[in-house]
Amino acid sequence: MVFRDSSAGTGGPDGRNRRDLKPLRLLWPFLKPYGMAMAGATLALVVAAGTVLGLGQGLKALVDRGFAAGNADLLNQALLVMLVVIVLLGVSTFTRFYLVSWIGERVVADIRRKVFDHLVTLSPSFFETTRTGEVLSRLTTDTTLLQQVIGTSVSIALRNALMLVGGLALLALTSAKLTGLVLLVVPLVVAPIVVFGRKVRTLSRASQDAVADIGSTVDEVLGGIRTVQAFGREPMEVRRFADRVEETVAVSLRRIRARSWLTMLVIVLVFGAIGMVLWIGGHDVIAGRISPGQLSAFIFYAVMVAGAVGALSEVASDLSRAAGATERLFDLLATVPDIRAPSHPLPLPVPTRGEVVFDGVSFNYPSRPRDSALSGLDLVIHPGERVALVGPSGAGKTTIFQLLLRFYDPQAGVIRLDGVDIARTDPADLRARIGIVQQEQVIFSANAMENIRYGRPGATDAEVRQAAIAAHALDFIEAMPEGFDTFLGEKGVRLSGGQRQRIAIARAILRDAPVLLLDEATSALDAESERAVQAALDGLMKRRTTLIIAHRLSTIVNADRIVVLEAGRVVETGRHEELIRRNGLYARLAALQFDRG
Repeated sequence: MVFRDSSAGTGGPDGRNRRDLKPLRLLWPFLKPYGMAMAGATLALVVAAGTVLGLGQGLKALVDRGFAAGNADLLNQALLVMLVVIVLLGVSTFTRFYLVSWIGERVVADIRRKVFDHLVTLSPSFFETTRTGEVLSRLTTDTTLLQQVIGTSVSIALRNALMLVGGLALLALTSAKLTGLVLLVVPLVVAPIVVFGRKVRTLSRASQDAVADIGSTVDEVLGGIRTVQAFGREPMEVRRFADRVEETVAVSLRRIRARSWLTMLVIVLVFGAIGMVLWIGGHDVIAGRISPGQLSAFIFYAVMVAGAVGALSEVASDLSRAAGATERLFDLLATVPDIRAPSHPLPLPVPTRGEVVFDGVSFNYPSRPRDSALSGLDLVIHPGERVALVGPSGAGKTTIFQLLLRFYDPQAGVIRLDGVDIARTDPADLRARIGIVQQEQVIFSANAMENIRYGRPGATDAEVRQAAIAAHALDFIEAMPEGFDTFLGEKGVRLSGGQRQRIAIARAILRDAPVLLLDEATSALDAESERAVQAALDGLMKRRTTLIIAHRLSTIVNADRIVVLEAGRVVETGRHEELIRRNGLYARLAALQFDRG
């Protein structure tokens, strides 16, 4: 897997340290579509820098030919020219700021969409080994940093780079001697920038990682808030979060301290050097070697160059942080999905008959590579057959569903649907033929209509309503304040467990797929609702191949066949009465449940 966990520190897997801005080159494909806007921003940038640099020559002329010669007309002309220049500077600055900010917003929006589009294609194995909070941090914190850099810092860097180059050129034209003295200071300024800049980049990366840890903690606690409160662990979680926050603050303060030292050293060295140069220049004016206007212009350009160097030193750390953020985002984009369509996928038969075959299938989950979930599983489900999978926890029941949906590929063996190896088909084509009701119902933050229609986005309102009726969900939906338009809350928090399950069943009914997977589909229902929903499911299952996971054996006594699993293998198969007579594992499980009932 290409993605690198942030805990790896500042070095990649090849051990290199992030000391350069090369990752920023990865942004070019996202910038390229906005070439016209970038050209306009660049033109405005050049005009703005040129007008500022031109002010120095105007100042020189004003001092030498206006003040020194007592020329009032020249002073009046200078005021008019200055007003024109100021208006031109204002317009060009507005244009530059607007265009650059617009580019930043658009590029970051494109990156966010690209990353999210890629994330939803990654197989569940990726999310087994990667914290969701860290991925959220990439989509929020890192992209926000890029937005700041593209929309602000890059513009500041380019503007100050132009001011630096132009200022140095005009300094040389004004006084070569004084310029030479200024350039002697450059190595003194560059050295601390390099030394402290590297430290700032390292600490910036650590700061971003600490923020990602905070996101992971918040996501984990809020996702399990009922468990936290039920066990009275609020104080413990508060302390744990406070510790994470303090760790983040400590890392950030180290970064701020290093950056403050960097800024202070640049200011002291640059402006101290300017003071010395002015002292020498003052003596040259007294000696008549340069004019007062030349010295005034030189001061103007020297301050401009010093400001540009200081701004560039600050922007350098922002660009370094952006380089780290860019690299981490593109690490995500470079992650290759474990499950993807082959270059030439085999088509599945139309119409789908629904024959499912597991032929010598062995599988270990990526997060548990030494624990075998399935071992040489052989299983054939005939078209239209209703097969129940039973067995103790960890027997491999849910794993069969996961493999059939091709969330994972087995390490050995073949799974076929209607005679076609599903590993050689397009996963989207395969999953379009499968409906599922999961044990842990997924309810989205939307209304009831949208949640049921998730099973088939093109379904009409009438079809959604019919699915709700079949799932015994219509009564409670219409009893809600806005009926089908009622917002169900975050993860369906406004519904009971049984209501959430009936919404999920309605979604599967609406999908009307030829293969149906039921994972404890009625486990959260009361007795009355279970009877109604079971009747609806019985009607639904008559027309399709159905696999049922059930711990409550009373719900599957009428299955066409019951497959008993243990340790990833089939140990028994047959109908309910037949398995009871064999007095094997199923009989023991049945005795425990029915005797207890």
